[in-house]
Amino acid sequence: MQWVKVLGLGLGGAALLGLGIILGHFAIPKGTDSPAPSISAPQDLDLEILKTIMGQLEASRIRENLRELSSEPHLATSLRDEALVQLLLQRWRDPVSGLDVAEASEYEVLLSFPSQEQPNIVEVVDPTGNVLHSCLQNEENITGEQAGPDVVPPYAAYAPPGTPQGLLVYANRGTEEDFKELQAQGIRLEGTIALTRYGGAGRGAKAVNAAKYGVAGVLVYTDPADINDGQSLPNETFPNSWRLPPSGVERGSYFEYFGDPLTPYLPAHHSSFRLDLVNVSGFPPIPAQPIGFQDAKYLLCNLDGPSAPAAWQGALGCDYKLGPGFLPNGNLTDSQVRVSVHNQLELRNSSNVLGMIRGAVEPDRYVLYGNHRDSWVHGAVDPSSGTAVLLELSRVLGTLLKKGTWRPRRSIVFASWGAEEFGLIGSTEFTEEFFSKLQERTVAYINVDISVFANATFRAQGTPPVQSVIFSATKEVRSPGPSDLSIYDNWIKHFNRSSSVYGLIPSLGSLGAGSDYAPFIHFLGISSMDIAYTYDRSKTSARIYPTYHTAFDTFDYVDKFVDPGFSSHQAVARTAGNVLLRLSDSFFLPLNVSDYSETLRSFLQAAQRDLGDLLKQHSISLGPLVTAVEKFEAAAASLDQRKSALQAGSPDPLQVRMLNDQLMLLERTFLNPRAFPEERYYSHVLWAPRTGSVATFPGLANACSKASNTDPGSEAWAEVQRQLSIVVVAVEGAAATLRPVADL
Repeated sequence: MQWVKVLGLGLGGAALLGLGIILGHFAIPKGTDSPAPSISAPQDLDLEILKTIMGQLEASRIRENLRELSSEPHLATSLRDEALVQLLLQRWRDPVSGLDVAEASEYEVLLSFPSQEQPNIVEVVDPTGNVLHSCLQNEENITGEQAGPDVVPPYAAYAPPGTPQGLLVYANRGTEEDFKELQAQGIRLEGTIALTRYGGAGRGAKAVNAAKYGVAGVLVYTDPADINDGQSLPNETFPNSWRLPPSGVERGSYFEYFGDPLTPYLPAHHSSFRLDLVNVSGFPPIPAQPIGFQDAKYLLCNLDGPSAPAAWQGALGCDYKLGPGFLPNGNLTDSQVRVSVHNQLELRNSSNVLGMIRGAVEPDRYVLYGNHRDSWVHGAVDPSSGTAVLLELSRVLGTLLKKGTWRPRRSIVFASWGAEEFGLIGSTEFTEEFFSKLQERTVAYINVDISVFANATFRAQGTPPVQSVIFSATKEVRSPGPSDLSIYDNWIKHFNRSSSVYGLIPSLGSLGAGSDYAPFIHFLGISSMDIAYTYDRSKTSARIYPTYHTAFDTFDYVDKFVDPGFSSHQAVARTAGNVLLRLSDSFFLPLNVSDYSETLRSFLQAAQRDLGDLLKQHSISLGPLVTAVEKFEAAAASLDQRKSALQAGSPDPLQVRMLNDQLMLLERTFLNPRAFPEERYYSHVLWAPRTGSVATFPGLANACSKASNTDPGSEAWAEVQRQLSIVVVAVEGAAATLRPVADL
């Protein structure tokens, strides 16, 4: 789909743009306040401008943004979701504080919704079919916001319709190991309904694992032990505290992959090829339905059978039994559980919104900053806290832009993705449509989804090259609260690690697939990060904020319990803005490729320590990998020296451009689209899903885990050798990318 048209200087003709991403000569179009500068312009980060931007980001404006964004439920493709598309366009086209250009584009995607005519129901029925207990179909209307036609009932998106009925069993987290344990206990699983709790395995994986053992249907609930620090009484939960009420139900997508289910690797345009539904993989194989812990307690505390292992026990106030079936001589004797699911698949048009500030010197280099827009209900925390920050940052930058006092060196692209909750759909379709352009030109991707989980400390995830720019930003932003600590100093108190290079530093987490950064890092190989404020882990065991994906995630919930005063939101805005300006304005890109040396060395040492003997037994040498890592370390150190030498002088901007391209493109060198054929979109050989227990290169770890109990010379051991070669080639290719560009 075409994005937008602008005039391009130098070529003298019109150039097609994709939502502001410039093609052609990449010059500033006519009519802007600033003339196109010389290609040799040494424009660098202006610390006074940076200070001004940090000072103009207002907590009160972020609060009002959040109030407006979360005032109504905005499920993907709903009328309110599309109204927010118009709100974003209005803000980004504002004559006083808008951006250079803003456009929306649509993709036709397959979504899953509960039937309005036939609600999903979980019931306990006796042998004659009489209903003894019916689980709540909707959450309790505690604040007046949990009812209404726009509040989607709790459901498992993409779970197939069906009405399985059987004896109930308790299967803990629903991992494959959990079902093996039940089998080992002699519990017959065929035809049963499995009650599982969130955590341990992905939503859809619980149904996949259950189906392997003949389970007919899956129920999922949130245990107060995992999210409420064990508290479950109404006077201990929202609206009296931030904890989840007993009727709260976590909605979510149970689709195994990300992107539109019908158009993998293709943008979901109306004209695109679509899979036949019978050929679509990744949907749960059996019906599934989430329930609240109020109903889960009734079911669990009436279960018969042996006691569950200690690690399986929770905080519902009774001894968790395994089943199958209910206690004799109780209220539910001889009864079964019936799960009625009536979900429907629908093709819907979902919108992305993109706004752009064109770069003054390098408009063909993009710094992307994004978040999704859709929510399951009101979505005040997820995702509107992030969008509230995004809107305030774009307002401040847009105001300076319109005044003519600032324009970034590189182009900044703000993005509001559609249908993320169904499987990162908007961002994935965007990366599929503009794969080559984004790979060639994108410096980094900044993701701020849930900007504030809680107000204790900072949390960041990212690839190693972005560590240094995040550290620089957090050292310059004051931490919320009474102390005078920087965010960096507060962060290092809560999450830290010992680095062989730097000593004690904050711990930067790795990126999985929990938000829209996933297609950028795993599919495109773009250096990415995700930042937020979060909990003090020493004071809570919550796996995520308690009202996650429920109808209790409202503005008042955030205003009263998550971040009163919105100082943490403001801190995230300042940090994200600081990172954004450093990436867009710095003469030399603030990406530190040498930080990958530490990662590669730690992966290598783990392989040597934990896999070395096993590999030797099968005549597989880690020698080539050792050599490859050493080559990378030398190349990275040499590039750092060249960068320092250029910084010390008056460098030719074209020399700087070449070095910056090496920094930008390093992440791409770790991609191998054939490395993990069973993992859709995952091609980054360092950050793919790791099922093996060794903290090393994921392909090697997984292959060794599968091969460990097979015979020498088996295909499994051949795969180990293949994965080792893939890593060696990737690391050697990365080293080659860092060497001087004139060298072969």
